[in-house]
Amino acid sequence: MKALEFHDLQVEDRLLLSFEGAFEPGAELAHELEPFFQALEAYSDGWMPDVVEGKRRRKYTRAAIWKALEEKRHARGTSLGLYRTKWPALDLWPRVHLPPLSPSLAILLEVQPLSLFADEARCQKLVEMVRAWALRYPVSHVSAHSLADDQLAGAPGFGRDDETRRRDGFDQVYEVSWLNVFGRELVEKVGRERVLSTPAHRVEELPNGAVLVVLRPTVADFASEEAREAQARAHVHLRPELDLDTVRSALRERSARLAPVEPRFHPDVAALVERVVALEPLSERQVRIAHFNAWKPPEPEEWLPVSAALPSDVTDVAEAVDAYDDLSERLVALLHTKVPSVFDATPESLTDVDEQFWVEYFPGMFEREKIDEHAVPAIGAYLGQVLVKHLGGEWIPRRKLQEAQVRVGERVWLPFVRAWRYMRERESVLDYSLTQLYRAAARGRGRGE
Repeated sequence: MKALEFHDLQVEDRLLLSFEGAFEPGAELAHELEPFFQALEAYSDGWMPDVVEGKRRRKYTRAAIWKALEEKRHARGTSLGLYRTKWPALDLWPRVHLPPLSPSLAILLEVQPLSLFADEARCQKLVEMVRAWALRYPVSHVSAHSLADDQLAGAPGFGRDDETRRRDGFDQVYEVSWLNVFGRELVEKVGRERVLSTPAHRVEELPNGAVLVVLRPTVADFASEEAREAQARAHVHLRPELDLDTVRSALRERSARLAPVEPRFHPDVAALVERVVALEPLSERQVRIAHFNAWKPPEPEEWLPVSAALPSDVTDVAEAVDAYDDLSERLVALLHTKVPSVFDATPESLTDVDEQFWVEYFPGMFEREKIDEHAVPAIGAYLGQVLVKHLGGEWIPRRKLQEAQVRVGERVWLPFVRAWRYMRERESVLDYSLTQLYRAAARGRGRGE
């Protein structure tokens, strides 16, 4: 059963809902969780999960839920994953904490795209679901907002170290999200009258002393001028020591950073850059798109005209070519688990290799001598093999690897020189990508140079 995975989808913002409420200690698990699933099924308008994951994935049913929770049970609690097989994408992770931890139900919910919640009626149902959960499981703080904006706000630490965050929790109003539930303790600390007079679309005091605050009818327009004004005024109302102009300015700056930017990447490396951008946090992607729109990789210089090619200086050309095959296999052995396409030795696999080396950053992991002795020869040989296999190239072996060439059309290419430059630092993977050299070589062959 194939569930949608966020990393396989287009780069879009998501709704993020973070919830943790008190759980009755010693109670029967199914009895305690029943209200959670009832509210989820009643109010998940258009994004209801259809997959349950414990040790394996099953179709969403109550029986599958209890089975998954039993499979994942451990000394301090249990958890499960809830997903969708169809658009929109969902990642819902309920976790039950049991003694010696404080008994609680923690929920992390993400739905992509955020634009799904441009519909007021759908947002209203989401609010009612959270309200039902907060009534059943007393909370200290709940938020629902844009994931990208949440990242820019610095959540969940808001500038605090992990130890301080875990100790103090949401002990003051660090941020006002689109949807908020402020628990009884925080309400009393801020002042119940003040919280209840928050300027917002909906403010409701719950029977257990918590207060529900919803800034606007919908969350999808959180970055609009009107939404930012509402967010700023609510925050300063709850934290009167803050300056309205300062808060407003910071929110506008966040909106500017999140404003959509149309990708216009250099065509030779567009496929690679798209993947690099997708690895960034959502909050940084538009800025990175703008950066790469302005960036242009250096033109490949690892080539000579055929007239300037160095002749082979090895005694046995076939044996030398076999040695390059062996070197290429080292890269396959190194990367095949994380990059299965490396077996294929195709132009597409070069981009997969580029992406993996961007992620792993070998120069930061291994000594320079080992990189030059092992990684560079394997990468250069692999690149050369792809040139031979897919562009009709021909090896011109040399005793020195750095001088070995692959003839393609009227140029000879120096794959080991390229590999050496490629492995200097992280940015070198982009500046001297295998993808770009292959495309340059393919163009050269096409022009009959």
